[in-house]
Amino acid sequence: MTAGFVYVSLRQRPGLVSAAAEWFHEKWGVPAEAYLDCMRAYLEGKTDYGWYLCLHEGQIVGGLGVIDNDFHDRKDLSPNVCAVYTEEAFRGRGVAGRLLDLAVADMRQKGVSPLYLVTDHTGFYERYGWEYLCEALSDGEDHMSRVYIHR
Repeated sequence: MTAGFVYVSLRQRPGLVSAAAEWFHEKWGVPAEAYLDCMRAYLEGKTDYGWYLCLHEGQIVGGLGVIDNDFHDRKDLSPNVCAVYTEEAFRGRGVAGRLLDLAVADMRQKGVSPLYLVTDHTGFYERYGWEYLCEALSDGEDHMSRVYIHR
């Protein structure tokens, strides 16, 4: 791990909820209010599905969440890791891998396993213990995406 990175769950830093919702919105185009709704449910204990951030010098440089379904047709594959993103300047330093490991460990501690993830990437998630499972059709897409599982 590179020095200077701090990895937290949103429950550890609830004061970041608005900044985190806006950061995810800027990366993925999903309305900030949708992120806020999920994050508030997590902070209020209505769900154990979490949100995880990587901070560098107090700024969010990476993040991901766990939700019921990441906008795809395989509703039986739940919960899903979603919104995995690392700022371009911080890629290649293990940020996303550490966040994935943090989320998997936290969910497993809460008795939540397996986790699923929908992506068009190949070769990345396998490095962190994820296995290709099947394909799913994401909302609004005309092509199938890869679904991974972490057992």
